[in-house]
Amino acid sequence: MTAPLVEMRDMVKSFGGIKAVDHVTIDLYPGEVVGVLGHNGAGKSVLMKMLSGALQRDGGEIYINGEKATINNPRDARNYKIETIYQYLALADNLDAASNLFLGRELMGPTGFVDDAQMEAETRKILARLNPNFRRFHTPVAGLSGGQRQSVAIARAVYFNAKILIMDEPTAALGVQETRMVAELIEQLKSEGIGIFLIDHDIHQVKMLCDRANVMKNGQLVGTVKVDEVSEDDMLGMIIAGKCPPNAIPGPGALQTA
Repeated sequence: MTAPLVEMRDMVKSFGGIKAVDHVTIDLYPGEVVGVLGHNGAGKSVLMKMLSGALQRDGGEIYINGEKATINNPRDARNYKIETIYQYLALADNLDAASNLFLGRELMGPTGFVDDAQMEAETRKILARLNPNFRRFHTPVAGLSGGQRQSVAIARAVYFNAKILIMDEPTAALGVQETRMVAELIEQLKSEGIGIFLIDHDIHQVKMLCDRANVMKNGQLVGTVKVDEVSEDDMLGMIIAGKCPPNAIPGPGALQTA
């Protein structure tokens, strides 16, 4: 077994007297998609924000490729090749795919000016790898479909050598065809050995996209399951009642077992 890409051990984050994340331990392997799910307020987003550097943890340790990591801000996370793709995608609607891909990290030509031609060539190359059907290179991203916008956001992360992706509800508000496009993108990323944490509350999407799922409730880890070994009802029972099926690995938040 290869070493985990990520190990988050005994993670703690409090806001005032409330423990948003209460001693949670999870991991992620290369080429794997791991769901982090639960109701709003379960702690899933706070947990992932500690990995992305958006929040500093109060306790716990993070290991990347087996080595202890120091992540205090998003720049630290990027140094460990961790990128976050937020639900709202953080794209500049008035700019095209290439301008978004290199936003803030523009390629400069020998004259000291932005090299638009080289940025477009690099964008075409990375999108040909991720989404060969992408053609609208000169369209502002506001005019792209949801699936195409996801392609641009994912391309931006992968171009800059991300090995660990945090995806926040990547299929939210997408239609069936666009959801299929995102699923194909995720399969491509898996084939390249990239590990993905997928934050979601949609059990159906987690079943479709993930290999394993960590269920959180009230800041604690209820349990971890292989998604092909449990039903949607099993996962719903974990989310609502903290009830682990027999083949789950229970966590401290498990209230009972099936």
